[in-house]
Amino acid sequence: MGRRKSKRKPPPKKKMTGALDTQFTCPFCNHEKSCQVKMDKVRNTGLIVCQVCLEDFQTSINYLSEPADVYSDWIDACEAANN
Repeated sequence: MGRRKSKRKPPPKKKMTGALDTQFTCPFCNHEKSCQVKMDKVRNTGLIVCQVCLEDFQTSINYLSEPADVYSDWIDACEAANN
């Protein structure tokens, strides 16, 4: 005689906690959440513009790109220009 199988349910799956930001701190004027990122997936471009000092940056994106990727490209370009 064998034992009965227990009918344990698997633990519930964890959901993603929140979405990524689309507003960031400007590296030029240091205002928090003053840079707005706009993603144009049709033209494969990402545009980030500071609403305070009006600095802007445009980069190419792909279908996996997020607003944080555009911001990090901008920061990398700023550091490359300073060196």
